[in-house]
Amino acid sequence: MTENKTVSPLKVGLLIVVASYFLFTLHAMFTLQWLGEWNIGGHFNFGVFITDIAALPGLMARFIGSLIAFGAVVLVIKKGQLQSSTYKLLKIVLVLEALYWLSLVPSGIWGILPSARGFNLSFLLSTGLPCLVASITIPVSLFALVRNLGLNKPQKAAIKWSLIAGIFYVLAFWLNNSGMWLVMVIQKGFGYVLSTPQYLVSFSATLVGLLALTIYTAYLTKKSMGIEQVQNLRIGSIGAILTALGVYYLWNYLTWIFFGGWNQWYAWILGHNLDLWLLSLPLVGLPLLFYKKSVKETSKS
Repeated sequence: MTENKTVSPLKVGLLIVVASYFLFTLHAMFTLQWLGEWNIGGHFNFGVFITDIAALPGLMARFIGSLIAFGAVVLVIKKGQLQSSTYKLLKIVLVLEALYWLSLVPSGIWGILPSARGFNLSFLLSTGLPCLVASITIPVSLFALVRNLGLNKPQKAAIKWSLIAGIFYVLAFWLNNSGMWLVMVIQKGFGYVLSTPQYLVSFSATLVGLLALTIYTAYLTKKSMGIEQVQNLRIGSIGAILTALGVYYLWNYLTWIFFGGWNQWYAWILGHNLDLWLLSLPLVGLPLLFYKKSVKETSKS
């Protein structure tokens, strides 16, 4: 797939998405309210201390990567096409993003270990399982993608690992957000989900919608596994996945703006969720959803 225009909806959308990626990471990087949360009330929590300190290098890696990503997109827009230098920058961004997810390994291990009080189901659902799965699957797929990515390398392997990484990203988002909703249900009962229409929609979109999106992403990956060139991908289907994922995060943000209120779910989705920048994804997903192949690309298919 190529873009011949100097400025296009796809390029503008991509620029806004990477700007959001950078700005949200910038905010998280320099919001220092988490410092000392392992010693609240004079009681030192070793687990919180270890996981917070371990996650800091990962956050720094994502911050640097987001800055490089923004610069790389600006370079692509300026040059009008992908170059060898762009691929090098992309590889650096992917490695740094992988390091961010790797830094969550201690949180995953901490979340599955029983405490002095015994097994904690809420902690397993909200922290242990999501962090452990994401911190293993996403870095492995991103490192494999980096290994196979290059201007002069065959595209088949890079396409394969890009799609596999996409599966694990959506799976991580499903586990992460579903875990938080399940914790709410454990604490307050299912009646809390039914208390307002927006809670019911959010709960359903999280547990059912994101799961369906994960399954569809896996299905698309299976169907696309033998594709050798990017232009032969189902661009519209990829756009639909990106749009649906972005709308999910946008919906949760807008419900808080329009309906107000504050609870543990909103504290998570708005205050502790480094993936909230994904609410800008429809700006890339929609141009891809309605993308039309040029005659030149069609002849190569």
